[in-house]
Amino acid sequence: MRIASARPAEYPALVTLWEASVRATHDFLSEADIAFFKPLILTEFLPAVELHCARCEAGRVLGFLGLSGGKDGRTVEMLFLAPEERGKGIGRRLMEFAIRERDARRVDVNEQNPQARAFYEHLGFRVVSRSGRDGMGKPFPLLHMELEAARGIGG
Repeated sequence: MRIASARPAEYPALVTLWEASVRATHDFLSEADIAFFKPLILTEFLPAVELHCARCEAGRVLGFLGLSGGKDGRTVEMLFLAPEERGKGIGRRLMEFAIRERDARRVDVNEQNPQARAFYEHLGFRVVSRSGRDGMGKPFPLLHMELEAARGIGG
């Protein structure tokens, strides 16, 4: 597996992967929610972040992450894996890359996604605050997490 930057021509494939991942992990989202977010992923969210993909040797995208921010550390804005690739260490490898190579220090996670929260906590992130709504104003509370430098893979 290798990690490389995503290209805009790959965005439609990333949206397909996003949708499959969301359907496997975000059971709190309705069909209407997925339909609302899907075009925004393509036209607004992917172009707004620094995107990196985990690829198999044949070049197929197994997962991707998006980062924002700069000099005070980056924020992981998104991390999505192909459902069949979950549990194989790909998410951890993407996060190790984000932390070690791109200075990621923060992540937001949906409160209704306890598996994701546990994953980030296992990597050394801790909840520092909570928002009652997501960035679009929808009623999906976010937990704002920061990496504890002395613990996890960043320390």
